Amino acid sequence: MVSLDTPVERVPRISKKIVSPLKRLGVKTIRDLLFHFPSRYEDFSNEKQIHDIAVGETVTIRGVVKKIANRRTARKHMNLTEAAIEDETGTVKVLWFNQPFLVRNLRQGNAVSLSGKFVLGPGGPYLQNPAYEKLTSYRLPVNQIHTGGLVAVYPETSGISSRWIRFLVKGFIELRKQLVDTLPSDIRKTYRLTEVHEAVRAIHFPKNHEEAVSAERRFIFEELFLVQLRVLRDRLRLKQHQAPEVPFKKELVKKFVSSLPFQLTDAQRRSMWEIFQDIARPRPMNRLLNGDVGSGKTVVAAAAALLAHAAGYRTAFMAPTEILARQHYATLEEMLSPFRVNIGLLIGAEKRAGKNTDVVVGTHALIQRNIKFENIGLVVVDEQHRFGVEQRARLVISNQLAPYRTKGSSVGLPVTKFLPHFLSMSATPIPRTLALTVYGDLDLSILDEMPPMRHPVVTKIAEPGRRQEAYDFIREEVRGGRQVFVICPRIEPNQKSQKSLLLAEIKSVKDEYTKLSEEIFKDLRVGMLHGKLKSKEKEAVMQKFKNRELDILVSTSVVEVGVDVPNATVMMIEGAERFGLAQLHQFRGRVGRGADQSYCFLFPTEDGMITRRLRAVVEAKSGFELAEQDLKIRGPGDIFGTRQWGVPDIVLKGIADPEFVRAVRHEAIELLKKDQTLSKYPELRKKLEEREKTIHPE
Repeated sequence: MVSLDTPVERVPRISKKIVSPLKRLGVKTIRDLLFHFPSRYEDFSNEKQIHDIAVGETVTIRGVVKKIANRRTARKHMNLTEAAIEDETGTVKVLWFNQPFLVRNLRQGNAVSLSGKFVLGPGGPYLQNPAYEKLTSYRLPVNQIHTGGLVAVYPETSGISSRWIRFLVKGFIELRKQLVDTLPSDIRKTYRLTEVHEAVRAIHFPKNHEEAVSAERRFIFEELFLVQLRVLRDRLRLKQHQAPEVPFKKELVKKFVSSLPFQLTDAQRRSMWEIFQDIARPRPMNRLLNGDVGSGKTVVAAAAALLAHAAGYRTAFMAPTEILARQHYATLEEMLSPFRVNIGLLIGAEKRAGKNTDVVVGTHALIQRNIKFENIGLVVVDEQHRFGVEQRARLVISNQLAPYRTKGSSVGLPVTKFLPHFLSMSATPIPRTLALTVYGDLDLSILDEMPPMRHPVVTKIAEPGRRQEAYDFIREEVRGGRQVFVICPRIEPNQKSQKSLLLAEIKSVKDEYTKLSEEIFKDLRVGMLHGKLKSKEKEAVMQKFKNRELDILVSTSVVEVGVDVPNATVMMIEGAERFGLAQLHQFRGRVGRGADQSYCFLFPTEDGMITRRLRAVVEAKSGFELAEQDLKIRGPGDIFGTRQWGVPDIVLKGIADPEFVRAVRHEAIELLKKDQTLSKYPELRKKLEEREKTIHPE
């Protein structure tokens, strides 16, 4: 007997050939299938008789197949399936492209329902590529799932279409009655949330738009509620652990601030104080330091590391790339070595860290199984969303970083398993609502000011016809003693993509390097950097660029973070619409780091695709403003790597509504106040425990 928890491969009605595609979509059981929600709906609710349809309308018609046949077009040799459909008011021509199998599915005399757009072609009007559904009789009311009304469109993968998913869901929809509602009844009543059985039916097969919205709202609330319960319980659990007390030393901090060659912003001072207060307590700090590119996060972290050192504890500083790790190593050494803080580096095979290291900087090499550091009091993770969940957990929980002994303990006494204080840093400005949802278990410090010496980067979209103007400008900047970044989306030319005009337009690093060094700027010094270079080769290229031995550096996104070359004043980005807004903002942040005015040129592909997103990059005055724009344009599903956080897709639809997020968070807080262990809500606790195995929203 098939139940909600029956694996899809054990269901006789599910073809073996679609088991693998289903699993790629995350559908492993019938329960997963029912919770594989539509991403959108086709509105086929405009039902008409054939005589009444007009050109330009998207309509649903019913009738009988009078004739159907395949033919090939003379010029492009395209497969066309042509049919004539008749009802009592008239006949309409129907064309399908490249679907020759339809002549086997739809035969003369079949009653059908068709939904599609009625267009005007060279041979007259016709119904273009409509969705179809066979009927017993076109005159009788039927329960349609592929045509008529709102038709669900699902996330798909190779080997399975939305049509197939709709067919499967329809076959098992009655099993929804086995579901137990996890939301407490009083919360459902307060927010008028649809009961789970009805919501599952309505989200897949809504009778109207209002029903679809209501069902989706219920599931968004539930998923957000689970996320909030998770992060709030994490916060409560964290409070049960002990951490080293790192006292604030006013004179030491004053000396450190005085030693800096620049003035701190008010935002930096405020963030430092928030962190100092946290690490002085005997409970683990769990804080996110979020600031725009160049807002000065590293100096804030350095001050915390200095206090940890003064209290007798080490700091582990983890970065996602070797380039960024080296940058932090150099910066921290410059800032902290005057205070006799020993900085170590651990990346790949390179190890400049030993027993006397006070601050160890590294990549994921820090959490390799054979690496252990004792007496870790502070962990700093930069750009943490670029690490995998497991990597972050291993560092923070300190399975690999040996727990330190309590101060004053002697050999022979048991090791006290404290947790180190944790500081996460991100140069990707995060909308506050998104931060509240995804980083709900972290306290938030925001650097929303830029240092006074930094000039805003002039950003322009360079249309393909004006490329030579950009090249002339670059030459003038180089003549003035300045340097240039050129960013490309791919490393090597993709031969297969040459057949595709759009993909063929995308610049490759190697092609661009050859063109610039041998044709456009053959009198200038051009270098190339990409992720396939060995570590020493990358370091050598970057060092040459920093030392002004190169005028132009052609690179992939490997320079997205951690590259600090104050003399570089131009950032030129090829195929700009191929990058995410966060990446574009990070690239732009690689220039404007010195005293000279800097510029960023966004080059769309040769078809001149100037998108709303590219205009947002030009218009946004700060990274935070850009983040809000991206949230409005695309929703949060694809911005800033949010999919790496493991948050269910449907949650991301609710994040754009701050009031809704706050309401859900309030209910989660109130519920945990009444019942921290959720003992009165066994189904909710069970579902939360299941999610905790797979979701780590940070």
